[in-house]
Amino acid sequence: MTFIRVNMTDGTAAVEETPAEYRELGGRGLTSVMINKEVPPVCDPLGPENMLIFAPGLLSGTPLVNTSRISIGAKSPLTGGIKESNAGGTVAAALGKMDVSAIVVTGAAPEGTLSVLRIGAEGDVSLDPADDYKGKRTYALVEELLETYGVKNGVMCIGPAGEFKLASASIQTSDADGRPCRAAGRGGLGAVMGAKGLKAIVVATKVKVQKRVPDPDAFKAAVKVFADAVKKNPFSGKTLREVGTAGLVGAVNSMGGFPCYNATKGVLEGWENITGEAMAETIVSRGGKASHMGCSQCIIHCSNEYVDEAGAYVTASLEYETIWSMGGMTGINDLDTIARLDFLADDIGLDTMNTGVAMGVAMDAGHKPFGDSQAALEMMEEIASGTEFGKVLGNGPAAVGKHLNHQRVPVVKNQSIAAYDPRAMPANGVTYATSPMGADHTAGNLVGSYLAGMLDHADSQAQVSASRQAQVGMAALDCTGMCLLAGGAIGGAAGEAFYNMIGMRLGRPFDAQAYAALGMQVLKVEMEFNQKAGFTKEDDRLPEFFYEEKLSPNDQVFPISAEDLDDTFSGVMGDN
Repeated sequence: MTFIRVNMTDGTAAVEETPAEYRELGGRGLTSVMINKEVPPVCDPLGPENMLIFAPGLLSGTPLVNTSRISIGAKSPLTGGIKESNAGGTVAAALGKMDVSAIVVTGAAPEGTLSVLRIGAEGDVSLDPADDYKGKRTYALVEELLETYGVKNGVMCIGPAGEFKLASASIQTSDADGRPCRAAGRGGLGAVMGAKGLKAIVVATKVKVQKRVPDPDAFKAAVKVFADAVKKNPFSGKTLREVGTAGLVGAVNSMGGFPCYNATKGVLEGWENITGEAMAETIVSRGGKASHMGCSQCIIHCSNEYVDEAGAYVTASLEYETIWSMGGMTGINDLDTIARLDFLADDIGLDTMNTGVAMGVAMDAGHKPFGDSQAALEMMEEIASGTEFGKVLGNGPAAVGKHLNHQRVPVVKNQSIAAYDPRAMPANGVTYATSPMGADHTAGNLVGSYLAGMLDHADSQAQVSASRQAQVGMAALDCTGMCLLAGGAIGGAAGEAFYNMIGMRLGRPFDAQAYAALGMQVLKVEMEFNQKAGFTKEDDRLPEFFYEEKLSPNDQVFPISAEDLDDTFSGVMGDN
């Protein structure tokens, strides 16, 4: 097991043994524990003291399906706290097969200089000059990098937003077809990468070896049990393959929980035009792909290839959260426009969620009208051009609200909420408020429980408990490299097989209790970092308008008190 340490200050890259204290950690567990231990909590996120850590999961690089998720960690320039942003694609599997525990980037290059980190198939590394790539958008950049280094490589990179050090800047990762359409979007970690002077990381994917496990036959048997469960699960085995995550559009609008027009309503006018079913029909009729493999070792194929009326490629992996943020929050119900906005976000290197919500706040403040497709496209180009207002937009909804003196800003810890209104789904609101990551769609999402009628809107304790359990489970899952869409299969025999595979990787017994303890450990160190960075209980709150403004059509407000929010993880860190 190795670390690749990159010092941007002196321009060196070296391979070393993974330190003993990090050898049993992977993914989010490794990034969060390491940041809490080694990054000064009050440092400037864009300064040389911050670290940027890329860590595949414990199971990435093994034969287990759907384990090509990479955790990217740093102190966030958006939230000011600890951050793990998660992406799919091909890089995690490649690093896992090389037995690379993490790429740890420290320091900062001289202002105005850029580099590419190259990791070869044998684990050899080099830091190459990249000044010729300044200002390049990600699609053109990746095309040139693959021409230079070869197509059998995966890429993680930033676009202009990262070079501008904007707080909504993403790190884009290439998919199985070499396109930078998978994103570690949340938290502005692309700005950290830009501040360090790192334009891209190129990783060889033609790696024959796989992570060693003590009993390969037993491991493969467990893989089969888990993979069968993923295929038989109605959501991961059927719905996601047919309509992708966009299958939630109709369901969430039907329950009145789709925050739109900057979270002033729970149902978007014309939502039928942007459902997963409508998207799949449009894609197929134009000769695109409604189902597509985007990530290494994926058996779900929730991705897609959206094409225009002439059959030309527009974007890949057009997903629910992007359809919501670029469509619902802006009042746009045209799939062609949303697809174009998605492409621009990937190409410029922006979090679609934070950026779409930023545009929604601007529209709500009267800067442009809701539903104006051309205005939305122009705002995206303003961000790419670095205009004064473009930089405001690129710094996220809170920056837009402050600039336009507008009070309805749906963020927690400066990060936008996700596509589930907390007034309709209070447990998701608990997650938004109390997650160390800021408002987030993967930190502990209970949408499935609401759609199944399993949570009582009036039962505060049930919402808090459900959020806590989901956050613990997700923190543990993020350590493994497993996609959360496949994680729904964990349970029964498949769950036992999953825990056994973790145990085989660690070389010791591992079960459901150990899994929960792992998740709790991760959350604890994240809360500890945030506390040292100056966060208090008052940062674990939703904006006031969620308590005061009723969400139509069900006239709901967020029902969870501050005291109940404080009980979510009471005793974990003590009073803060």
